[in-house]
Amino acid sequence: MFTRKLSEAQDSNRKVQGENWDSVRLVLAQDGMGFSFHITTLYAGRETLIWYKNHLEAVYCISGEGEVETTDDGKIWKIEPGTIYNLDKNDRHLLRPKTEMVVACVFNPALKGTETHDEDGAYTLEGEDLSE
Repeated sequence: MFTRKLSEAQDSNRKVQGENWDSVRLVLAQDGMGFSFHITTLYAGRETLIWYKNHLEAVYCISGEGEVETTDDGKIWKIEPGTIYNLDKNDRHLLRPKTEMVVACVFNPALKGTETHDEDGAYTLEGEDLSE
């Protein structure tokens, strides 16, 4: 068993920042759990194209409001606290936080640590392990 505190991880190399978000990676591949778990802050008013070609993701909204649009069919889902959305088909999507959103994310396969979105909006399988 192990524990990890969000407050401590925020002040470490486990906090990874993108242009429209920051992600504190609490559980990573090296932890041996078979998934990764992140607390991510999405910046208000910033649209992000995401296409996790290599990963499945579940996202639970803790706070804030926004929407997700799947680009293949143009369907839009409202996201608010208590909503989980599941990208079970490697769905290409647009994420639009209307306010700052804090979400909990689970990835399978697990991220290694340093991944950020590539030109397609995907995470590669080539991230670097983050050491403690």
